[in-house]
Amino acid sequence: MTGILDATRAEWVKQRSLPSTAWLSLGTPIATIAVSTIMLSTTHTSATGDPGASRIDPARLSLTGTLVGQAVIVAIAALAIGEEYGTGMIRTTVAAIPRRSHILAAKALVLAGISAVAGVTAVAGCLVAARLLLPGAGIDPEHGYPPVGIGDGPTLRAAAGSVLYFVLIGLLALGLTAAVRDTAASIGVVLAVLYLPLLLIQAVSDPLRRHLEQIAPMTAGMAVQATANPQGQPLGPWAGIGVLTAWAAGALLLGGLTLRCTDVKA
Repeated sequence: MTGILDATRAEWVKQRSLPSTAWLSLGTPIATIAVSTIMLSTTHTSATGDPGASRIDPARLSLTGTLVGQAVIVAIAALAIGEEYGTGMIRTTVAAIPRRSHILAAKALVLAGISAVAGVTAVAGCLVAARLLLPGAGIDPEHGYPPVGIGDGPTLRAAAGSVLYFVLIGLLALGLTAAVRDTAASIGVVLAVLYLPLLLIQAVSDPLRRHLEQIAPMTAGMAVQATANPQGQPLGPWAGIGVLTAWAAGALLLGGLTLRCTDVKA
């Protein structure tokens, strides 16, 4: 346990000293809030007087920016270990921390903390934007919609689940980067794993479409944001998070085995 704590402290000092980590951590809430604000500000034209208005999910609409913000988290995770392979610093890290499982565990702990802070900031900003913009679109309690705030149980679950979603996406990206051992390539792999299933889902029909939504990491994980009709989702909110957790755990296992069994001098 002491070894992991020492490795975590060393990793935190390392990440804190990297300008890229600070800028990308700031970029996560900026990108997330910006996209959510755009979506919220353009919803007013169809929010009222539209037969489909009753299907609008205020909480999920408010958190739309997570679709983009997660890509920044992927970049943070990839740089956390991919850059060490690129510069050769991984040899120094292994020399300082011989137990390679401790290396990945320390990086996972630090990355989880960074992702959580960025996620809380992003989600809070999205909810504030929603409180300011949705009433003007007629999406408020006066028009039969639930309030967008942490005082509303389903909205609180969607907000907390979105923060957890960011953390799990970061861990998924960290594990795959440890396996791929290249920053740019791993970012491409992770983004493909996240976004390509969306294209496949649009191209097929039920029941295959529903099965894809249930097993794809992004669509499953984002089920936690649904508040208007969670029963109509392919997965329940926490079941979806469970699927994403399995993806992240599998990626970390793969990355850990690669780190343990591969010669870092290669």
